Amino acid sequence: MKIVKTISIMLALTLLGAIFASGAQAQLNAWNKKTVITFSQPVEIPGQVLPAGTYTFALVDSLSDRNIVRIFNADGSQIIATILAINNYRLKPTDQTVIKFEERSGDNPEAMKAWFYPGDNFGQEFVYPRQRAIELAVAEKEPVPAIAAETLPLDLKTAPIVAVTPEQKEVPVAEAITTTPPVTETTTPVAAADPKPLLAENTTSLPKTASPVPLIALLGLASLGCAFGVKRFAKQRS
Repeated sequence: MKIVKTISIMLALTLLGAIFASGAQAQLNAWNKKTVITFSQPVEIPGQVLPAGTYTFALVDSLSDRNIVRIFNADGSQIIATILAINNYRLKPTDQTVIKFEERSGDNPEAMKAWFYPGDNFGQEFVYPRQRAIELAVAEKEPVPAIAAETLPLDLKTAPIVAVTPEQKEVPVAEAITTTPPVTETTTPVAAADPKPLLAENTTSLPKTASPVPLIALLGLASLGCAFGVKRFAKQRS
């Protein structure tokens, strides 16, 4: 009888452990926005060009006025780049990953503008080195966030950030880019602008937001029922 009880307890603890581990992983993914993205052609990010392939994007730090995004290889075992980003708010979230690109000149690879995680109304807009930001702002005809300092190496947590206008002027980021939630009229529907065509494919799932308590209770009852059945079978055998 002690063996039956021990097996039942171990089964219940295993099930509960699996549930809590799954919930913890979902919460972690919701915070770091971990996303596996496949590009069908080379893509420019601040400081380099990513060859076509599969990469893992993750938010590794979020400060008051900036975020730090890290790009890994497909399985997350190697860091490819660490990028400075700022919040970029949109009016309408989507249920899939969205990547926006800057206009490109000539045969150059498209430059990544912003990365939006499924369900979020804000994304990570990448901050480019100043000279490259000027080129992108002129081509795109809209402001581009830039690192004002040219001195290397840079401390991404303290490097000054500005917005470069198509006229090649530097202005405060908040004057040119929506870094805080936009205020919209509740009585007037506003259509969100269609993003540029994606070159990325999201291979992650949305994090679970429902409470796991009902499922835990159900599995607990199932474990007790299993234990009762084993106990009854053991009696019949004896």
